[in-house]
Amino acid sequence: MEIKYFRLIKTIAEEGSIANSVEKLFLTQSALSHQLRELEQRLGFKVFLRTRNKWKLTDEGNELYNLGNSLIESIEKGFQNIEQLRIGSAGTIKVSTECYSFYQGLASFIQKMGLLYPKINVDLILEATHQPISKILSNEIDIGIVTSKPQNEILSSIEVYEDEIFAIMHQENSLKEVRFLDANDFSNIHLIIHSFPLETVSVYEKFLKPNKINPIKISAIPLTEVALEMVNANMGIICMPKWALKSFRLSENLIFKRIGKNGLKRTHHLVFRKSDISKKYINDFISNFEDDFSNISLRKSRLEKELG
Repeated sequence: MEIKYFRLIKTIAEEGSIANSVEKLFLTQSALSHQLRELEQRLGFKVFLRTRNKWKLTDEGNELYNLGNSLIESIEKGFQNIEQLRIGSAGTIKVSTECYSFYQGLASFIQKMGLLYPKINVDLILEATHQPISKILSNEIDIGIVTSKPQNEILSSIEVYEDEIFAIMHQENSLKEVRFLDANDFSNIHLIIHSFPLETVSVYEKFLKPNKINPIKISAIPLTEVALEMVNANMGIICMPKWALKSFRLSENLIFKRIGKNGLKRTHHLVFRKSDISKKYINDFISNFEDDFSNISLRKSRLEKELG
């Protein structure tokens, strides 16, 4: 039985007649009379009895009236809940990372979010790069991507994927014969990084600093293309994950070396304020990020195998 018939019964019962129900149901009196006759024919019993100018529900009609009220109330409540969800699904999310190379993996994800959630606007805040945690705490951004889990009571974090940093060098580099680079190997090299400070450079913070090693020369080259050209000219070494090079055409002269016997691996964390977890649009972003980057992690593993 269609919901329009329940609305018809409810309105006629409460208004007392078909004539009084015309305006509320936006139908002519003849159209309402036709619908009521059609309904009674389908049901095989009378829903209303007409006494003088008053329309009165039959016993069967009264049961339908009560059922209709319950159904209509549930439907209206459901739509109210949906509207609240839609309101909660709209918002702007400001995102930053601790390293410029991370942005290369975000573009396609942001494009996907725009298609799936047109009411969620994702802004990349480049000026918060290198300091996403402090910017989250000061409410300047909402989500940060970092490689060290923050120790703060008002923040939550989720592990999203793991990658490995490799040293990229020219095949004629003096270190070409070693199986892997140890910390001392960095003492006499020209290390090319994306940007300062050094504390945001994974190879320095996680490998060189603990071993108290400083390269003889360090240059900050923010453009990966330029950095790779310098490495291809055997003018230095750059350290990056292989996935970050997917969109670049690499020279056949370049080779990859593991850093440390077991490799220099890092875990990426998605960080956000605990108080924001109740916001649906934040939850939508986080759940999609987890799903998307867990799949990306698998693709990165395959890519690393392809690149050797």
